[in-house]
Amino acid sequence: MTIRPLTTRKLAAMAVALSVALAPALAEAKPGSSGSVGSRGARTNSPPAATQTAPNAAAPIQRTMTPQAQPGAQAPRAATPAAAAPAAGGFLGSTLGRGLMAGLVGAGIFGLLSGSGLFNGLGSMSSIFGLLLQIGLIFLAVKLVMGFIARRRQGQMATATPDGGMNPGLQRDAFGGMFGGGSASGPAAGAGADATYAAAPSAPVNELEVSPDDFAAFERKLSEIQSAYGEEDLNRLRRNVTPEIASYFAEDLAENARKGVINKVSGAKLLSGDLSEAWSEGHVEYATVAMHFSVMDTIVERATGAYVSGDRTEPSESTEIWTFTRPAGAAPDDWKLSAIQQPA
Repeated sequence: MTIRPLTTRKLAAMAVALSVALAPALAEAKPGSSGSVGSRGARTNSPPAATQTAPNAAAPIQRTMTPQAQPGAQAPRAATPAAAAPAAGGFLGSTLGRGLMAGLVGAGIFGLLSGSGLFNGLGSMSSIFGLLLQIGLIFLAVKLVMGFIARRRQGQMATATPDGGMNPGLQRDAFGGMFGGGSASGPAAGAGADATYAAAPSAPVNELEVSPDDFAAFERKLSEIQSAYGEEDLNRLRRNVTPEIASYFAEDLAENARKGVINKVSGAKLLSGDLSEAWSEGHVEYATVAMHFSVMDTIVERATGAYVSGDRTEPSESTEIWTFTRPAGAAPDDWKLSAIQQPA
């Protein structure tokens, strides 16, 4: 069988097809996203209750270390997008099959647009097999390169120890009624989330009373975590967040280091906040709060300190839903951030 060389027209068609087939993988490979991450114990896959501060539903958690519920366990109140999407089977349902089919369709559409017919140049069986073979080789080459890049990036994340240069004073806003009351929704079944404070899958879920001292601790944690992140101080971050969240923050900071920039964050101030829900699971307690806060947030070059982006004079405002966890009966200062969710 003679394999004909690819023409410019066919190369263009295959490039379009491959970009379509690989778009989800490229989008998922983006590191350091500000999406919804972490664990909320048995309620990780359940939406937190809406509050006055965050009246819209929170975005589902996209990255979590929460184990899946065991067979026979009660289904959670909300499913993740991955669980809700039906899995396609067979060759056409595979990534390679979709890539090959997209290549054929792309080549046909390109032929129509250029006035050469739907499948000009593919009149013989050998031409078709040649095109399929070349598309397959290109797809496999791209996939191998992407896998190599992903493995290399994971190695960099695991060993990176970024060093920041800013040492702003830690701003702590005293609790002064910033948090309002909130209603907690009913319990949901599932497995424990955090590696340090993991609750047994069969642990009962009970509503928890949150005190003013706890709210004051949440406010202090907001300022402490934002400041430590801006200083790229992983030790301070680990004292205030769970190991899971610390790993995500470390990835963000390592990615910034790779890009040669520093995300300067300072002066976090709580503007308003209220309780979404609070509960206990065995020997673990959780509290989810919505917080609207302001913070100075800029990007500068790591080597020179030159300004890159962000407002250097006015703080930016954000609303996020934070979940804290601690061992049952522990002190308010023992709360650790276990999940961050963005309003949908």
